[in-house]
Amino acid sequence: MQRHAAQTASTAPDLVLIHGWGMHGGVWQSLISKLIPNFNVHVLDLPGMGFSPPLAESGTQALAEQVAQHLPQKADICGWSLGGQVAMRIALLQPQRVRRLVLVGATPCFVNSDDWQQGMEAKVFEKFASQIGENYQSTLIKFLSLQCMGASDARVTIKQLRESLAERPLPAQGALENALRLLLETDLRAEINQLKLPVLLMHGDRDTLAPLSAARWLAQHLPASRLQVFAGASHAPFLSHSETFVAALIEFLK
Repeated sequence: MQRHAAQTASTAPDLVLIHGWGMHGGVWQSLISKLIPNFNVHVLDLPGMGFSPPLAESGTQALAEQVAQHLPQKADICGWSLGGQVAMRIALLQPQRVRRLVLVGATPCFVNSDDWQQGMEAKVFEKFASQIGENYQSTLIKFLSLQCMGASDARVTIKQLRESLAERPLPAQGALENALRLLLETDLRAEINQLKLPVLLMHGDRDTLAPLSAARWLAQHLPASRLQVFAGASHAPFLSHSETFVAALIEFLK
């Protein structure tokens, strides 16, 4: 797995940034210069994305264990979307390795079911899964557009995401399919109350991929959490509301 470090003073806390489905660590690039005065910043490319080779095993636990091998001994973790689920799974598996969590556009379960209506219909993800085999580059762009749907500045955010995507190799098709299956199958609701560490939830009020109601559910079930809502933001508030986002992240972690 590829890890990029932006080192500051050795006494600064370690901060790990984990991206979402179909993207890579470059999506955080515009934030790094604002974060390195306060943290040792570590940016990961998830397996099969960016510069990282694919992972042979599948499943959220295998993915989390692989990511954990490349983390500092103890760190704050900021995870976006799928990266938020990976961050939660790492904290559940190896709580001694995680100091605090920042979850961006995160949800315990992306897909609706009889007892969960804070997600999206499974057919939406299944449609993306079927389209990946036909034209996965076009499918990626559609998924990026879905993430920004409803935002007050959707065009600008989509442009930023597309530019970030182009900076590193396109993800492997198999890795996209495996990660999309994780989005379909992962459900962390039964385990969430085991997370006792401090958690900051950062969420756009116009997020259609992980609705705000999912973040409110997390806020109610995580014992030491607080929720910050970004008005007018969709699934990527760290891009659309970067100044406010960075200020809130630093204030929470400092």
